Amino acid sequence: MKVLVINSGSSSIKYQLIDTIEKKSIAKGLVDRIGLSNSSLKQNREDGHIINLYGEIYEHSQALEYILAALTSEKHGVIKSLDEIDAVGHRLVHGGEHFKSSVLITDEVMEVLNDCIDLAPLHNPHNIKGVLAAKAHLGNTPMVGVFDTAFHATMPDYAYIYGIPYELYKRYSIRRYGFHGTSHRYVTQEFANMYGIELSSLRLISCHLGNGASVAAVKEGKSIDTSMGFTPLEGLIMGTRSGDVDPGAILQIATKEDLEYHDLNNLLNKHSGMLGISGLSSDMRDIEEAMEKGDERAILAMNVYNYRLKKYIAAYAGVMGGVDGIIFTGGIGENGPITRKACLEGLEFMGIQVDDSLNNTILGGKQGEINTPESSVKIVVIPTNEELVIALDTEAIVSKHFTE
Repeated sequence: MKVLVINSGSSSIKYQLIDTIEKKSIAKGLVDRIGLSNSSLKQNREDGHIINLYGEIYEHSQALEYILAALTSEKHGVIKSLDEIDAVGHRLVHGGEHFKSSVLITDEVMEVLNDCIDLAPLHNPHNIKGVLAAKAHLGNTPMVGVFDTAFHATMPDYAYIYGIPYELYKRYSIRRYGFHGTSHRYVTQEFANMYGIELSSLRLISCHLGNGASVAAVKEGKSIDTSMGFTPLEGLIMGTRSGDVDPGAILQIATKEDLEYHDLNNLLNKHSGMLGISGLSSDMRDIEEAMEKGDERAILAMNVYNYRLKKYIAAYAGVMGGVDGIIFTGGIGENGPITRKACLEGLEFMGIQVDDSLNNTILGGKQGEINTPESSVKIVVIPTNEELVIALDTEAIVSKHFTE
């Protein structure tokens, strides 16, 4: 089956056309700056052929028109007609408490998605635009929604309930949801595949570290806790997000600075984290470069980042009664040996031992162990592949629905 995977953002659409039989991407691309000047489409084919197109792309439906034209182009494309697209898989950020697994997108599902906008106002509206654009151009093609939150639906209530009046949870669905679920799901299953062990017998800690970052405790194949919460703002220090902050400190800042909701939202989501502490950048590469030159705030930012990550790793080992494997994925997880080593230093009492040579070698999309032979905990780097998960879920749901 050929599945078009769509990840629709506020001003961009990432896409891949995936052959689910071969489990490989035939073409992948990005439409950027939708609704802005200098809009562009860049597409990479499996054979390395690259095209760059520029134009005025005003909205998501027009962006999808560009995508479909690029995929079917006689010179640059990979398919002869849109009929070769068997299904469309959409990355959807938030399914609330309604969706605990991937679903076939129907009119009823669209209604519930709209009801979930309050839970993810920065993401869900743009995800919905992507679905509507696909329906406009591929209306007869079955579509599936795959939710970032779904993998964490197995968390027990004592892990997702906040210490606020219970009525507020019932009234507004305010609870921990967690995100990056598709990534955590992929890498934990890949870990089990690497060692030929049933996922149901493992206790794993998955660290998805990118500009957004989260840790998940996965016991017997189920997420039992994760660092992101009601929004992706909670948990680890991130590129521009604050991570965990005492709510009282936020109230104090709002009072002293006379900040409204919008101002606070920008402060905590866009001007905090590594950028806020270092005063330099949200990019870990810039922070590391500044560290080498002795920049004190860059050193502080890195120390805070690694310390927070270490706390979550140790805490999740505690709630699972031990850990069999620790996984690093995402841009920093896959390419950050400094962070990988620093966040595990001091955890030798848990049986964790990092091999410095391996740690410095596993980079640039490579997969492999970075632990010593004596380490009782496997420590691995696994490049994530959320698009493949979306494509395979889409294939399974479409096949089931249309063959019953």
